[in-house]
Amino acid sequence: MDFTPRMQQILLIMLNEDKVRYMTELAIFEKNKGREMFSINRYFKGDYISGQLFRSFFAYTFSYLLVMLLWVLYRLEDLLGAISFEELTALGKKWGFWYLAGLAAYLLITRTVYARRYDYASRVQIMYSAKLKHLVKRYDRQEKGNHKGGKLSLIH
Repeated sequence: MDFTPRMQQILLIMLNEDKVRYMTELAIFEKNKGREMFSINRYFKGDYISGQLFRSFFAYTFSYLLVMLLWVLYRLEDLLGAISFEELTALGKKWGFWYLAGLAAYLLITRTVYARRYDYASRVQIMYSAKLKHLVKRYDRQEKGNHKGGKLSLIH
C-alpha cells in the first residue's frame, strides 16, 4: 500500500506523538517509583527480606531497651528499696518473655511487609521493562520505515 507524502507525514507525526507520550510516561514513572524499584530489584528476594529483618531486629532491640531504661529510671526508687532478688529475676523473665514475643511479632510483620514490597517492585519492574521494549520496537519500526526510501509500512 503506497501512501501519499502527506499521509506519510501524518503517520510520522502520530508515531512521534505516541513515542513522546510513552517516553513521558516512562520518565514520570522512573521519577516517582524508579529509585525505590531499582534499589529493591538489585537483590534476590531472600537477601532483601533478610537485610530488612536484620535492620528490624536491631531497631526493635534498641527501642525495647530504651523503653526499659526509661521504665527503670522512673521506678528506680521502688526497685532499689523494696524488691527482692527472686522478684527481680521474675521481673527479668517477664521482660524477656515480652521482648521475645514482641520481637517475633515485629519480625513477622516486617517479613510480610517487605515480601509484599519486593513482589510489587518486581511486578512494576516487569511492566517498566515491557514499556521500554515497546518503545524500542517503535523506534526500530520507524527506522525500518525511514530506510525504505521514505515509504512507511504498517505491516511488518
